[in-house]
Amino acid sequence: MRHSHEGYQSGHPWYYFLGGKRLSLKEIREAVRASGYGGYLAGDIAQADNLAEPRRSHVLRTMRAKAKAELQRDVSRYRELSRQLREYREAGRVTAQDGACADIHTNISLKHNHISNEFAHLITLDALLSKQGDLFGF
Repeated sequence: MRHSHEGYQSGHPWYYFLGGKRLSLKEIREAVRASGYGGYLAGDIAQADNLAEPRRSHVLRTMRAKAKAELQRDVSRYRELSRQLREYREAGRVTAQDGACADIHTNISLKHNHISNEFAHLITLDALLSKQGDLFGF
């Protein structure tokens, strides 16, 4: 379930510039889950999954802890940017006459994309960690 507004996806600055709604974290997570997107670390995660146990589980858990910490930082900033976007819109501000979007539109779209990537990593890592790797290499 991808979110779009006026032909732009929620990860694009123009989505917000043209009045697209600020998405909840649950909406972002479910959109990522529905898309099957693995995140920019999908290749690294796949490599870690191919390691022998117990190294595999250790590396995957380390990657998960890092993704979770990054998600927490991104969520904090996303909430701040959501507030700024609301205030920007309530103030009735308009951007440059050439129709360029403002910094707030770019900032919130980038933070949305960071959160999407971290959710993708966590979804993938949680699925892999729910399966026990082969301890004997058979």
